[in-house]
Amino acid sequence: MSPLPTVLIIGCGSIGERHLRNFQATGRCNAIACDNRPAILAAMSEKYGAATTTDWEQTLADPAVTAVLIATPAPSHVPIATKVLQAGKHCLIEKPLSLTLDGMAELQAAHAASGKVCRVAYVQHSRPEIRAAKAFLDSGAFGPVRAATIISGQNFPTFRPAYREIYYNNHAQGGGAIQDALTHMLNLAEWITGPTASVLCDAGHQVLEGVEVEDTVSVTTRNRDGAILTYTLNQFQAPNETHAQFDGSGGSVRIELHRGRWGRLALGEKDWTWDTFPPLDRDGPFRIQADDFLDACAGRPTLLATLEEGIQTVKVVRACFESLQTSARVVID
Repeated sequence: MSPLPTVLIIGCGSIGERHLRNFQATGRCNAIACDNRPAILAAMSEKYGAATTTDWEQTLADPAVTAVLIATPAPSHVPIATKVLQAGKHCLIEKPLSLTLDGMAELQAAHAASGKVCRVAYVQHSRPEIRAAKAFLDSGAFGPVRAATIISGQNFPTFRPAYREIYYNNHAQGGGAIQDALTHMLNLAEWITGPTASVLCDAGHQVLEGVEVEDTVSVTTRNRDGAILTYTLNQFQAPNETHAQFDGSGGSVRIELHRGRWGRLALGEKDWTWDTFPPLDRDGPFRIQADDFLDACAGRPTLLATLEEGIQTVKVVRACFESLQTSARVVID
C-alpha cells in the first residue's frame, strides 16, 4: 500500500487549525503544522499529535510533502503560493487569494508551468445545498439568471470573540466586512452567475466596538451578461443567516444556508419545493473541502474555486473599495 500523502499547513491560527484537524479527519493524508510561533506549534502537537516545523521553505524540500495549505495573512498568500508551485507541490490557498493584484502574473505562470493543482479555499463551494442549487440553475430549467439577491449576516463577536486583536481590525491584513465576509458572497454569486462587470458599493462602520473597519456593506453589481445582483451584509445582527435568491424568467431558486436547504419555485406555482440536507457543524464544509482538495490532487474532478475565479474575486473586492471611495460605479476590466 502506498504511503499517505503529506499536506503542509502553513499558518496555524484559527483557520489554519481548522484546516489541520479537517485534513486529519479525512484519514487520507498526514499533516504537518507550520507556524513561526512556538506556543501555537506546541498546541498543534498536543491537541492533534501533528508533526511541526517553523520553516516551510525547508519542509517543501521533503519529497513526502505533496501538497500545501496556505493559511497565513492574506498579503503573503501569493508569494508563498508561487514558491510552493515552483517547488512542484499542489496548493490550496485560504481566501481571500490576495488583497491586490500584485504578483498574480508570476503566480499564474508558476501554476501553468507546474502542472499541479492550485485552488482557492472558498468553502461555500463545498456546501451540498449550494452545489445542488447550482446544478439545477446550470440545467437551464428556469433560463439564465437575470437578477439575484444575497442577504447575509451574523453577530461576528459571538463567532470570533478576538476580532479586535486579529487581522480583522486592519484592512492591510485582510480585515473589514468586505474582505472578510463579503468576499465569500461575491465568489459564490460569480460561481453561479458568471463574472462581474461593474460594482457600486456603500459601506461603513456601524456597531462593532474596538475597530474602525466597515461592518456593514451594500453592493449592487452588473454581470457581463447584464444580470443585476444585490448584496446586503452586516456583522452585528442577531440571527446567523444567509439567504440567496436567483431569479430567471422561468422561476426562482433560493438557498438558505442556515437551514441547510435549497428550493425552487417555477413561474405560476404557489409553493416552494425544498431539498434539505443533513445539518453540518462548523467543520462540516471544511471536511468536504479537504476531501475535495485531496481528490483534485489525485486527478479527480473538483468543484473548488479555481485560481482564475479567486483572481476575479480580488478584482471585484478592489472595485468595491474604489467605488466606496469615489461614490461611483466602477467598471472591472
